[in-house]
Amino acid sequence: MTATVEKKVQSQKGSDIVVEGLIREGVEVIFGYPGGASMEIHQALTRVGEGANLRVVLPRHEQGAVFAAEGYAKATGRVGVVLATSGPGATNLMTGIVDAKMDSVPIVAITGQVPQAMIGEDAFQETEIVGVSRPVTKHNYLVQRVEELPRIIKEAFHIASTGRPGPVVIDIPKDVQQSECVPEWPSEVHLRSYRPRIEARVRELKEIASAIRESKKPIIYAGNGTICANASQELAEFVEKTGIPIVMTVLGLGAFPADHPLCFDMLGMHGAVYANYAVNHADLLLALGVRFDDRVTGKVEAFAKHGKIVHVDVDASEINKIKTANVPVTSDVRYVLKKLNEMDLGRDDYSQWVEELNRVKKEKPFQYRSEGDQIMPQYILQQLSEKTKGRAIITTGVGQHQMWAAQYFRFLYPRTLLTSAGLGAMGFGYPAALGAKLGCPDWPVIDVDGDGSFVMNIQELATAHTEDIAAKALILNNQHLGMVVQWEDRFYSGNRAHTFIGDPHDLKSPYPDFVKVAQGFGVEARRITRKQEVSEALDEMLACDRAYVLDVIVPYTEHVLPMIPAGHTFDDTIYDS
Repeated sequence: MTATVEKKVQSQKGSDIVVEGLIREGVEVIFGYPGGASMEIHQALTRVGEGANLRVVLPRHEQGAVFAAEGYAKATGRVGVVLATSGPGATNLMTGIVDAKMDSVPIVAITGQVPQAMIGEDAFQETEIVGVSRPVTKHNYLVQRVEELPRIIKEAFHIASTGRPGPVVIDIPKDVQQSECVPEWPSEVHLRSYRPRIEARVRELKEIASAIRESKKPIIYAGNGTICANASQELAEFVEKTGIPIVMTVLGLGAFPADHPLCFDMLGMHGAVYANYAVNHADLLLALGVRFDDRVTGKVEAFAKHGKIVHVDVDASEINKIKTANVPVTSDVRYVLKKLNEMDLGRDDYSQWVEELNRVKKEKPFQYRSEGDQIMPQYILQQLSEKTKGRAIITTGVGQHQMWAAQYFRFLYPRTLLTSAGLGAMGFGYPAALGAKLGCPDWPVIDVDGDGSFVMNIQELATAHTEDIAAKALILNNQHLGMVVQWEDRFYSGNRAHTFIGDPHDLKSPYPDFVKVAQGFGVEARRITRKQEVSEALDEMLACDRAYVLDVIVPYTEHVLPMIPAGHTFDDTIYDS
């Protein structure tokens, strides 16, 4: 149910209503690739006046468009918008839509559809995208009447951005886009079956406080939900108030500054030994905005088995889904932290516990070997972190480079690590960097990528050049699918099963030549092969006011460590090469 307070007296085409609806929602950027079933909306976008502050960015592939919309949404916290035509245009969005669902990213995907009279007839470029997307969206719509458009657009943005954020699809047949009506514009949304604002009960807050008072070795396990809830300030206040140390998931990095003495970095499969030790030895696990992902827990029954678990999440379906909580709380994380900060928690002295964690950290820090003048991937990421002082937005593809970025770049601010975590979609990094740069133009944005991931959406270099988007790419180029190679080495006796992606006819030269490819797209590029080149090359990349590709040749034999093998426990950690 949507309250309506304003009615336009002038009739408008459906396509113009869509555009006005987006403007009313404060949309600044649309990533759209036109086609037969969406061109009416693109035509309407050309009629937008200058005062509307609405920019249309033309990507070179719909997957690039949806990843860019995700990058914009992750970096800004606002809803990302993507527009595609029917059939293959809409299906090309699906990987990004699934990614947004798994990583709680607020996006609205608008797809054109064949005219209603042709639906179900296997018409040219017809795909029933509502049915295809239903399992992987927060909600979706097939618009059947032009009069529904103002309400549906308002509802879509409300649903995408509230509660646990997620993707919403609006499928609009071409005849609806061409039809006319006098639009009635809603001022607010009231959906009887949707209650996104969930606040912990007083009883639950008291249970959390009691658990904290009884604890001697508590640990905070913070995830993406703390960032989605914009709870970083409240989290920092809570840590300072209680003195409780904190570890984070990969999507939680930046929720709390990495340089704080109570921060013990990332936990999980490739997390710090001391972070996993903390969870394994804690008597209280304060799980805030997390879903107990398998890459964090390993063997579920052994994860945090010695401690009481408090689980706070805005999504009720995540509570007790994987790990049973002693204190289950369905609530907005920010609300819980704010209320706890107002309570007398009777601060205990956790100095011995923190000292114990620091001892483990000193004994088993993140470490890597140095191989003469070779560029080690960990080294260049350390250098990047130091040069930017953490004030940069880092996007990644998926693989070894993703984990090294999480380990060696010191994230100090929320919304500065943008990565595909739940789905693990290669090709995410560079398009996401384009979206992030458009959303945060004053921040340097660098895609830390692998050669395998980067090539999957390399066409978006054209978007960067033609749209003047100064997103950088730092490619850790080892000519292999590095993470799969690592698993081959560890679990398949080093047998190579189609993981070499270089040129079998020329093993001495990097393939493809990313410098030439980038230059072909009009993008500045450079390749480095020696450690002594790193500092100056990073300075050049960071100083460039345009898109830039830095191709860094690294050894393919390097593994991401530590590593807890899938389905195993902390006791099975592989630490040394």
